[in-house]
Amino acid sequence: MSVELEMLDELKKITALMTPKPAPPTPPPPKGFFNEFMAFIKTGNLLAIAIAFIMGGLIGNIVSALVADIIMPIAGAFLPKGDWQTAKFTLDIGNGMTFTYGHFIAAVVNFVVIALVIFIIARWAAKAGIK
Repeated sequence: MSVELEMLDELKKITALMTPKPAPPTPPPPKGFFNEFMAFIKTGNLLAIAIAFIMGGLIGNIVSALVADIIMPIAGAFLPKGDWQTAKFTLDIGNGMTFTYGHFIAAVVNFVVIALVIFIIARWAAKAGIK
């Protein structure tokens, strides 16, 4: 019987070693505005947010240049007057009401192209495992 008791003791020790330990309690949140702000800065997420903000602005500039300098001139080549960003129409009501819709269309096209580029980058990052 002593061999069986020894085996039982060994099994209890193994079970105790295999049982996960409870997680240590989380520290209480810092108190006070300054302490909360310092804890926020120390998390490291602030740097990632700053980098993403700067890169987003730079990518926006590149895509805006792509739209304004490459895509829009191609679209303008098919229009009779060429520069469609200055397209407008006037209603003969009172002194005349002029609606310049070309700039609005350019802004919409710019937005769609930027959204498409960001979607492609996000899709590529997701496939690459980047979060």
